[in-house]
Order: sequence, then C-alpha cells, then structure tokens
Amino acid sequence: MCYNLDKILFLKRGRLLNPKAHYHLPGLFEHYAFYKAFLELYRGHPEYFYDWCGIGSVYGAPAGCLWGGGRIELGDAEPADVFALMESYDIPVRLTFSNLLLEEKHLDDPLCNRLCRMLTKSQTQQGIIVASDLLTAYLQKNFPELYLVSSTTKVITDFDKFRRELNRPEFAYTVPDFRLNQKLTEFSKLSEKEKNKVEFLCNECCDFGCTERAACYRDVSRKALGLPGEDHVCRAPGAKDGYRFSKAMANPGFIGVKDIEKTYVPLGFSNFKIEGRGLGSALLLEMILYYMVKPEYHIHVREALYLDNELDLF
Repeated sequence: MCYNLDKILFLKRGRLLNPKAHYHLPGLFEHYAFYKAFLELYRGHPEYFYDWCGIGSVYGAPAGCLWGGGRIELGDAEPADVFALMESYDIPVRLTFSNLLLEEKHLDDPLCNRLCRMLTKSQTQQGIIVASDLLTAYLQKNFPELYLVSSTTKVITDFDKFRRELNRPEFAYTVPDFRLNQKLTEFSKLSEKEKNKVEFLCNECCDFGCTERAACYRDVSRKALGLPGEDHVCRAPGAKDGYRFSKAMANPGFIGVKDIEKTYVPLGFSNFKIEGRGLGSALLLEMILYYMVKPEYHIHVREALYLDNELDLF
C-alpha cells in the first residue's frame, strides 16, 4: 500500500500539537445557575464526554456594561460568584466587551474597569473579546495581564482582510465571520502559528446571505451605550423565527461535531466558539450535548440536570 508520507506526518503533528478541540461556551453571567450544575457533572463524569474535546472558556458579560456588544447582556449573577465558580474548575472566562461605538469618554466606566481588575487577580489567564481599536489600546495599556480576542462582530468576510486581522499582535485569537468557515483551502495554507489563533464560530443561525449583520451589531452597541436611534429590524429570510439550532445546522457556514473531529482538528485547528448567550438554558444544553457528549450518554446528562419521571411538558 502506498501512503502519502507528508500527509501522515502532518496529521500526526496536528494531533500532537492540538490533541483537543477547545470549546468556548456562551452565557458566563446569563447561565450561571446552569453552569453551576453542569460543571459538577462535567468534572464528576468524564466518561460522558468525548475525550478529544474540552472547555476552553466561558464568555459573556453582566447587564449594564457600556463596553458590551454582540448581544444585549441579560446576566444578573454576581461577578464574584461567577468568577469563583469558573476558577474552582480552572476554566478561563472571557468578558464580551465587543462594543463597536466606544468613545474616549466611555473608557473610564466603573463597572467594566472593576470587572477587568477582578480578572487580573485570577490564577487562570483570562480574556476580553473586543471589537474597538480604542478599547484594544486601552486594555493593553491598563490590563496587560488579560489576553484579547478579536470579535466576529467586526464582520470581516474577505479572507485576505481576515488574515491581516489574524496577524495583528494585539490578539491571541481572532474569530472569523461564519461565512468564511468553509474556505478550507485558504485556511489550510495558514502557518501553524496562525492556525493556533483561529477560533471558528460554529453554530450561527443568521442567514448566510445577510447583508445587515454589521448594522445589527452596531444597533446592539448603540443600545448598550444608551444612545438614541431607531431599532434595527432584520429583514433576512427567517429572521422572525428567531434562533433555531436546526436552522443553524442547515446553514452553509455550520461546523458540525464530525467536521471538527475529522477535518478541522486534523488540519491543525483547535478553537471553536458556540453561540447562545441570549438563548434559554435548555437550548444551550442541547448544543453542549451535540458538541461534547457521547450520544449514549445524552439521556444521562438530561436526567442529571432536569429530566425526571414527574416532568410534564404540557
């Protein structure tokens, strides 16, 4: 039998350097109660979960953050409790400070600065997701202990522009727009250093051909800052139905669990972001089951978290 030696060596190196897929999960503040229960199960029953993946971070932001963006934050959990929970499981956190419309006057916001100071006291390296160059420079100067993630809210849909963003030294990771996800020929040509910085958004439900994505993110940023203006109304097909995981799975930009295991990880990629901060915890659980839990243990996880013989759906 004739083997492609270069390919075999590449795959071995890829698996050695990136033995796991690291998932970045949503709802740090929004789903604090969920994670308090789920992480106990995650630690106590490793046999339920695929051995090739793990949790790279949990991201989100509490309500009232001027620097917030991407989604309107709904989390009301106490930051000290949230950070302590993640610290106890040695799971990094990321604050979603991806507001696109920040001005100099917003940089002294007491809440956002206090949250950053709290993170610098952690024994685990913590991160900030950013979209504003102004905030990027401010964080580098005032909180150099925190690593930075370039947000997908920049909506960079051109691969060459994305690669330039990827190579900016300010960022430890860069999340491409989901419409670049399937450009595997281009991604495969990246250097090992570049691949280690890519973080794919896997489960976006937004219409693949939507031209209003950037306007939607700007509207969220405006609301976070309390600025006046008309609410953005998305006119993309199916927008009125809201988020549906089944719809995300049919999206051309969707990255499924088998894609991650069989294609992206062997190619040298290891970071994958799961969307869902504004969704209910039941849907969040279904996405975690899909991406992280062996099928034969789905029922075990459901039973441990909520399903019992007295639960009625209607």
